[in-house]
Amino acid sequence: MPAVHRRQPSIEFLEFMGVVRENGSDQTSLPPVHTPLSYDYVLVAKTIDNQERQAYKKQCEYIEELKKKNLKVTKIIDDDLVFYGIQAPKEIFEKYRYLLKVSDACNWSSDQNIVPLSTRIRIVHFILNHTPILSGEGLRDLMKMRVFEARFCLHEKKKQRELKESWARWTACLQGQPITAVRNYFGEKVALYYLWLGWYTYLLIPPALIGLVVFLYGLAFFNDSPLIKEVCEADTVMCPLCDKRCKVWLLSDTCTYAKVTLLFDNNGTVLFAMFMAIWATLFLEFWKRHRASFVCEWKVSDWCEEEEELILEIVNNVNCEPKKYKHSYLRSTLVLICVTVMILVIIGLTHALVVFRVIAAVLLAEGSWEFLSNHSNSGAMMLGALFHYLIIIVMTRVNRIVAMKLCEIEETRSFAATEKSFTVKMFTFQFFTYFSSLFYVAFFLGRINGHPGGYVRIAGKWRLEECHPSGCLTDLFVQMAIIMVLKQTISNVFEFTVPWFSRWLKRRRTQKLQRKCAHCYLKDDSEAKHGAELCDTCKLRDWLSNYRLNDVDSFSLFNEFLEMVIQFSFTTIFVAAFPLAPLLALINNVIEIRLDAIKMVTLERRLVPKKTNDIGVWIDVLEAIGVLAVIANGLVIGVSSDFIPRLVYRFRYGPCANGTAADFTNLDCMAGYINNTLSIAQMDDRNIHNEFSVDQMTTPSGVNVSYCSYKDYRSNEDYSLTPQFWLILAVRFAFVILFEHVVVICKFIAAWFVPSAPMGVKNEKLFDKLQRLKEELRSFEA
Repeated sequence: MPAVHRRQPSIEFLEFMGVVRENGSDQTSLPPVHTPLSYDYVLVAKTIDNQERQAYKKQCEYIEELKKKNLKVTKIIDDDLVFYGIQAPKEIFEKYRYLLKVSDACNWSSDQNIVPLSTRIRIVHFILNHTPILSGEGLRDLMKMRVFEARFCLHEKKKQRELKESWARWTACLQGQPITAVRNYFGEKVALYYLWLGWYTYLLIPPALIGLVVFLYGLAFFNDSPLIKEVCEADTVMCPLCDKRCKVWLLSDTCTYAKVTLLFDNNGTVLFAMFMAIWATLFLEFWKRHRASFVCEWKVSDWCEEEEELILEIVNNVNCEPKKYKHSYLRSTLVLICVTVMILVIIGLTHALVVFRVIAAVLLAEGSWEFLSNHSNSGAMMLGALFHYLIIIVMTRVNRIVAMKLCEIEETRSFAATEKSFTVKMFTFQFFTYFSSLFYVAFFLGRINGHPGGYVRIAGKWRLEECHPSGCLTDLFVQMAIIMVLKQTISNVFEFTVPWFSRWLKRRRTQKLQRKCAHCYLKDDSEAKHGAELCDTCKLRDWLSNYRLNDVDSFSLFNEFLEMVIQFSFTTIFVAAFPLAPLLALINNVIEIRLDAIKMVTLERRLVPKKTNDIGVWIDVLEAIGVLAVIANGLVIGVSSDFIPRLVYRFRYGPCANGTAADFTNLDCMAGYINNTLSIAQMDDRNIHNEFSVDQMTTPSGVNVSYCSYKDYRSNEDYSLTPQFWLILAVRFAFVILFEHVVVICKFIAAWFVPSAPMGVKNEKLFDKLQRLKEELRSFEA
């Protein structure tokens, strides 16, 4: 085993301990420090007594392999844990710098003479993951076998404190983000995530305000709308909504329901949906410009992930052979089949959710509580939303396992390819998990339930749900509101409280080590040996402090991206049914940025800094969501909402039809619309008589009725669809086609109009490349 190594303390560490002040006064005299300011990496294992002999042998073998690569290993034992501090020699980083300089796709600033610790960590992380023992197992395999308990890179105390003061605190919620400082500490990948999240949050301000205006527009006409008055003042008797205990009810009972519907299903909804579709395109185009400015400043515009990986492979092993590209039609077919089966399973869960809602409505209607019995459909709808949220929690774990297994089947060439493949699969599964139920509510609920005398039933027993006369859009609104609020609120609470509570429980021992370590470097030469032992205690205190933080892995940042992209989907795809979604997203994101920052800086182990110049495959996912948003919003307005039926009634069947003015009769152009959307079922019809019992046809006031109304366009004699139904259907599809073509054209124009990069950035890259070519020519001529 390697001998315990002693090293001089860094100035940053002494500042943290209060021994040295930042202004240079009262400094303790110390010899010059030529070693790196921090260890590059730390491995943790169980002590010998608690390990199997074979595991201990593999641990020693792996450490010896690291030493063969001239990595310096410092071993410190603490009770039942063994810590290995890893430091790489400067020769490794000099090779890396040289290969970057001669590379075509990777740039290295000529004035950067010191390799930053973030780059050191990335290189050492790659070496550790690509150092196998004789039996062929690498570090990942050894971690799975519990040969090592943990691996992590250390937080830098001074920079960590600076980030906490300027960024990772709640009082900075309305301040800008120090993106360059985040990049220097966590790497470009993390910095671009926060840059994207900040830009997304900033551009949510216009749709949040407009969505609020649309909501207030509906609120302004809350009591003046003729449709609301017609519903609230109607004495129309409606058919029972379920079998057995459900009775006929009055249309006026849905007065509140109709008012809520008007808040988001109004004329402003169409314009808002078109705006959001165009906004999604402008957001992506302006993001490309915003990103270009930063990646140009960071000198990673021409960076190539595959070439960077080749450089790291050479640095790790000069005689390496790169893993070849491979493609197997058999494996691809198998993966495609598995993905299809998984999607069908998720859609099957949506069907289970439909059955749950139907059965819940029946049970609530037959229950002993009168309030629940009278509002069985609304109660079933809310219970369905809660059940959907539970499905999301369970399926998120299942989706992750399946996506990882499919990536293993593919046998991708590099980690970057694996990450891309995993991202696409995981998002696809999550998208269907979140939105399958919403698509059912938006486009199928109340449209396939049949009619009195011919209801569609599950297993020939339970009737499918139907919409209230006010429309089904309210159901979609409630579903989205419950899922979005629950997801964001509960997720944020657990995301912060669990790591914080875990850190609080582990703080006592760390504080004892800090008190002991405060005197580490105040010893004179006569006590050098004792001082050295205390220095080991200081290292151990720092390593234990990092060890007890919450673990992170390669996909930790992926979880944050997935959460925000799912939110982006909610904000854009069904925004016609939920105009307040952008406002909720804006409020959540202001909190999310600081929550993630606090968690990443103070509650979690330091992420391995990764280099990149874009957000990767997520940009393709966002563009796909933008296209889907156009289609979905067009269908929601054209098919799900009552916008088209109201339009047809106004100009074809209402008092103002065919240009006829209703001024002489003082009628509104929409007067009689609600009654026009209802059909009548007569009890003297044999099928209807068998459908409803005599008790069900008794009104709340105790009057027996011989007919009832239901929402549909059907003949009162033979229940066939009326010509008005077919006219409305034709106009619906015509609107959807027109809406999508107009919005798509606007999206293309917006994408063409906004350059993908500012002209200043393009010119800077041009002159920078010209200058490098001139320098190469001078070197050649010399």
